[in-house]
Amino acid sequence: MLDRIGDRWTVLVVGALGDGPLRFSDVRRRVEGISQKMLTQTLRGLERDGLVTRTVFAEVPPRVVYELTEAGETLRGPLRALEEWSIAHFGQVSGAWAEYDERVGAGADAQG
Repeated sequence: MLDRIGDRWTVLVVGALGDGPLRFSDVRRRVEGISQKMLTQTLRGLERDGLVTRTVFAEVPPRVVYELTEAGETLRGPLRALEEWSIAHFGQVSGAWAEYDERVGAGADAQG
């Protein structure tokens, strides 16, 4: 379960669906950088986990809409908190990355 919740695409897809039901193409537009294949896999996984419903309307062409379930709605708060934490601490974390990379890179050079 933590693998699903902690997945980058899950966070973004749940966020996109937080405003209400969307068609596949609308979700894809809102989730920048996601491929069609990855969006399909993410939505299927969320549906399997009971976090998203998929409704097919008998129209020509068929219309498919994705929507958060009640459980999916309850996930929005914790994910929003994680997103806010990430934004607030990004500078500190990216600074730590640079410091670490410099320290480890210098050590690797010294060892030859």
